[in-house]
Amino acid sequence: MTSDLNEQSAEQVGINTIRALALDATHKAQSGHQGTALALAPLAHVLFTRVLRYDAANPLWPDRDRFVLSGGHASMLQYALLYLTGFGLELEDLKEFRQWGSATPGHPEVGHTAGIEVTTGPLGQGFANAVGMAVAERNLRARFGDDLCDHYTYVLAGDGDLAEGVSHEAASLAGHLGLGRLIAVYDDNHVSIDGPTELSLSDDAPSRFRAYGWHVIELSNAASADDLDALTAALAEAKAVTDRPSIIVLRTEIGFPSPGLTGHFSAHGNPFDDAEIAATKTVMGMDPDASFSVVDEVLSLYREAGRRGASEREAWEKRLADSDHAEAWAQSWQQPNDVRLDLEFEVGASLATRKASQSCVTALDKILPNLVGGSADLTGNTGTKLDSEAQSKENPAGRQIYFGVREHAMGSILVGVASHGGLVPFGGTFLVFADYMRPAVRLAAMSKAKCVFVWTHDSVGVGEDGPTHQPVEQLMSLRAIPGLTVLRPGDANEVAGAWQTALSCEGPAALILSRQGMPVLESTDRAKVDQGAYRIVEAEDAQLSIIGTGSELSLCVQAAEQLRAEGIGAHVVSMPSWDRFEQRSSEQQAAVIDRSLPAISLEAGTTLGWHRYATHPVGIDRFGASAPGQTVLDELGISVDAVVAAAHDALGK
Repeated sequence: MTSDLNEQSAEQVGINTIRALALDATHKAQSGHQGTALALAPLAHVLFTRVLRYDAANPLWPDRDRFVLSGGHASMLQYALLYLTGFGLELEDLKEFRQWGSATPGHPEVGHTAGIEVTTGPLGQGFANAVGMAVAERNLRARFGDDLCDHYTYVLAGDGDLAEGVSHEAASLAGHLGLGRLIAVYDDNHVSIDGPTELSLSDDAPSRFRAYGWHVIELSNAASADDLDALTAALAEAKAVTDRPSIIVLRTEIGFPSPGLTGHFSAHGNPFDDAEIAATKTVMGMDPDASFSVVDEVLSLYREAGRRGASEREAWEKRLADSDHAEAWAQSWQQPNDVRLDLEFEVGASLATRKASQSCVTALDKILPNLVGGSADLTGNTGTKLDSEAQSKENPAGRQIYFGVREHAMGSILVGVASHGGLVPFGGTFLVFADYMRPAVRLAAMSKAKCVFVWTHDSVGVGEDGPTHQPVEQLMSLRAIPGLTVLRPGDANEVAGAWQTALSCEGPAALILSRQGMPVLESTDRAKVDQGAYRIVEAEDAQLSIIGTGSELSLCVQAAEQLRAEGIGAHVVSMPSWDRFEQRSSEQQAAVIDRSLPAISLEAGTTLGWHRYATHPVGIDRFGASAPGQTVLDELGISVDAVVAAAHDALGK
């Protein structure tokens, strides 16, 4: 062993190595947050060497423990451990921290770096994702047994995470559901970027979580953050509590053991200068002039910890192979790419697309036993009712989740369930409340989380509830999110096609559905929804195209009929998904929308963006009004007459 290891325990040198790597990487990048990594290095060491069950060589082993760094700004803490324990990162990757194309981006990104479970950064999201992971673990364990599913979810959160409202929503639901395999550690360092948290925060976090129904462990002495045995004992106590989630409130000093910046808010996000780094390394008994230095004995210590779970993984694989549930387990973890809904909707019948979606959910419930979901207190309104019993503390095998009025947490929990794997989650609320969910939806798209967002009451057709509940700009803003497949079906048959596409596409999908009834059209084709757009009316003598989505599609057909009576031929294009249409070749797109002809679009929302496809977009570029839905639509120009007038204008008539 080296002299360092003679003077200090191997564990302490390992902890100091984690700290030094965090200092070196943020200094080289001149960007990042080393203060939290310094303070929490002992906790991370305990987790990765004493507590977590994982196999670094097989980071996607389904029955591994999950670790979520909710305060993703402290990513170097996690990257250091992923390198040391053998997940595939190398020292060169740490040297490229926060650089273009590196495996060590500024905040952890799932799918980009092995060992990262969810994409975190926006505070509070990782905390709520962890709740979703715990929901998934418990549901799978209840259905398949402890032999196949028997792990814990750990989440490390800070003051910022708990200050964000989404953490309140998620913690409340977690306590209500009694998620006993969920363990949170709250880094209570009393520091924010602006200064001491006392500037804006005086919450009693332990009392808050007790009120939510959590088991609370308080390590209020800052010395506990460096006491490996105390940390180990607290985590063991949390694991022993199985009827409710646990939180360890850990008092830490940010930046410890920096001589000049321990406990100071400037240690949060400002890289230490050369002098402070040298002083800190000296205090730790390390060479102040060495950079990115890892002694062989320390690396061996962590690599052994990274391999330790291999035998458990192999035993699990044998249990799976011998299990009567092996086939069902494998099916549960497969992407549902080939789902086909054999539903018949009567042509001419008036049916809200949210009602048609409920028929689809009922049918999917019978063929997808891994489908889980529900609504933010609008189950009947949004058509998100499964035949399964409710997920609850008493019935963890239930697949119907009642999220309560917690739209933001619902979105984040869906992402957590999807990221865990083994289940296909969906959740519903009114489209106007997608604004509450946007951070979670954005991260779902960024991380390709396979979940379905069901948003109903999709236009001013909501009616009497008025402009606060009438979405105008929401649909277009969702289309602007890269990686989110947005589908607005024009009738019941297109709803079935939209569900098929939503389940088969890579990443998350959004179904945008109507409150009001609309006719089931004769010419719509569920199989063509996946193409994004297709013609439902062909005119050999076409002088223009009319493009419609959702509840406005039938109005486009009526307008084409009226124009035909005037001797004007018009193609009618159903365009349920811009995203899917953009994936088609330019030749395929031209076969649907003839760019040599003027084009009218009709959608009960903002016209922003429609010039991409239409020369004369018809829509609503203002907020709505409180009145019966049809009155609002008529008054704001969502009508056959408006389309005909736009056609006359386009043709100079």
